[in-house]
Amino acid sequence: MDTIQRKRTNEVKIGSVIIGGEQKIAVQSMTKTNTADIENTVRQINELDNAGCDIIRVAIPDHRAADTVRQIKRQITLPLVADIHFDYRLAIKCMENGADKVRINPGNIGGYEKASHVLKTAEKYGCAVRIGVNSGSLSKDLLQKYGSPTPKALQEEAIRYVEFAEKEDFSDLVISIKSSDVYTTYQANMLFSSSCTYPLHIGVTEAGTYHDGIIKSSAGMGALLLNGVGDTLRVSLSENPVEEVLAAKSMLSLLGIQKYGIEVISCPTCGRCKADVIRYAKEVRERTKEISAYVKIAVMGCVVNGPGEAKEADLGLAFGASNAALFEKGVITQTVKEDEAICILLEKLDELLKSKH
Repeated sequence: MDTIQRKRTNEVKIGSVIIGGEQKIAVQSMTKTNTADIENTVRQINELDNAGCDIIRVAIPDHRAADTVRQIKRQITLPLVADIHFDYRLAIKCMENGADKVRINPGNIGGYEKASHVLKTAEKYGCAVRIGVNSGSLSKDLLQKYGSPTPKALQEEAIRYVEFAEKEDFSDLVISIKSSDVYTTYQANMLFSSSCTYPLHIGVTEAGTYHDGIIKSSAGMGALLLNGVGDTLRVSLSENPVEEVLAAKSMLSLLGIQKYGIEVISCPTCGRCKADVIRYAKEVRERTKEISAYVKIAVMGCVVNGPGEAKEADLGLAFGASNAALFEKGVITQTVKEDEAICILLEKLDELLKSKH
């Protein structure tokens, strides 16, 4: 089977995590709490850690939030990214307090002179810097030149910032280029990737609520990942951040990039179905959602075609009129009663998981 050839980028260390090069694609999320509320912020970070998050970002809107970074760092294990806008002094304070990376946009941080102070401090503390280019904060001259935040305009802005960092002799750099428009995000990142080797943090910004956000993120990021572009990612949702992490890990797994968790494949059902396959597939998905080991399970509605259509699955069921064929690696191993089928499938899954350890 052909595999995705990832674009080779520079390696950048973010706390205990390295992105770029041949490293795994790191999953990120961002807390939704008031960062100055240390207890709730730490609680949410640890929930994200348990869900499989690799890097966490917190908003730093003021000096009170920046002052809490050191205390938060003592209570978590994930690398911490401080998200800074408007005041470069906040970035400096966060790095002094132990942040592993800061996220800035030179366009709203006060210009290149102040951004230079940030880079010099980052060099001093061994801190990575993510420079974020967003369609909503494009430089005025580029807006005039291109008329709108086009992919080319976003790429040009990102290249400017890279050249600025290189003049400052700073290389621990991560770039993100985001838009709420899927095509713009995709094309801008592809353009940048073709011209630079700095690692890319990918995502569709302001993607929306769960349903719309998942679709937009999967379309934009999926297209980039299939082209080998992207070293770390965040699925942005107006939702519990744990859902962002689970969606990101599912995306990477279903694209065949980093296998994780239970993959349930099921037929869309048709007039040949004699059982409620939709309900059974949902039940399997719900009862296996906490499992992190990768196993492919098929739930099919046709005894005749089911095993053949799901022959790559580790385990599966193909339902008939009142029973189901249980199959393993595409081979039917037994026939079970419909009302016992899910329990027997899950027992087989448990046996399979134990055999893997």
